[in-house]
Order: sequence, then structure tokens, then C-alpha cells
Amino acid sequence: MPQPDKTDFTGHCLCGAIRFRGTYDGTNDLKACHCSQCRRWSGHYWAAILPRTLKIEGRPKWYRASDIARRGFCPDCGSSLFWQRDGSDIIDVAAGALDSPTGLALLGHIFVADKGDYYPIADGLPQQQQE
Repeated sequence: MPQPDKTDFTGHCLCGAIRFRGTYDGTNDLKACHCSQCRRWSGHYWAAILPRTLKIEGRPKWYRASDIARRGFCPDCGSSLFWQRDGSDIIDVAAGALDSPTGLALLGHIFVADKGDYYPIADGLPQQQQE
């Protein structure tokens, strides 16, 4: 079975103190998370890529918001950038922090049972109550 294409990406926080680059599979599974932690973390909902490789330049600060993962952000401007599950080598990267063009398309929504009451999800994409 052939491997999916690799796509290079670059990105940075709002002030540029944290920069990153890497690759992800061309078949990246980009979903929006609507759980209460992601909404508080991002200010609305969280969408991230799962990179194959990642090189971070600068020193993000990490915050443990739950007993399963940590979240990385810029200590200077506060940009929400990374999410990493405990025990995983993969650091999810905020889609909103990627440099354009990304070539990405949102494929669906997760944790919609916990979404905010101030917005509808009406884009017709698949919705999962949990993950």
C-alpha cells in the first residue's frame, strides 16, 4: 500500500517568538474540537494537524489542563499552539497558526455534545458527540 503524500508546513505564534516547521500526511484528518477545555484554550474551538515531523524554534510554555495532556503556548503573546497527549511523541499543531496556504480542509467536528451554546454547527460535516 503506498504511503500518503507528505506536505511541508511552517507557522508561528502572533509575535513570532515561537516558530515551527515540519511535515504531515497529505491525508491529514483535520477536525474541530468543541470540548469546553479547547474552547477556553482557543477562545472558540480548536482545530489541529497531527504532524509526522515537527521542529519547534523558541521556547513554548506548557500548561497541564487535564490528567491526559498538556497544552503549549507562546509565553510572550499567549498564542495557543500545541496539544500533546501524555505518552505520545506527537505534538498536535494549531491549524490557525500555520502559514498559508495550508491546503487543509476541515473534515468534521468532535465533542459536539460539549459545544458552546452561542453558535450552531451548520456546515454539513460529520459530527461526533465525543471523540
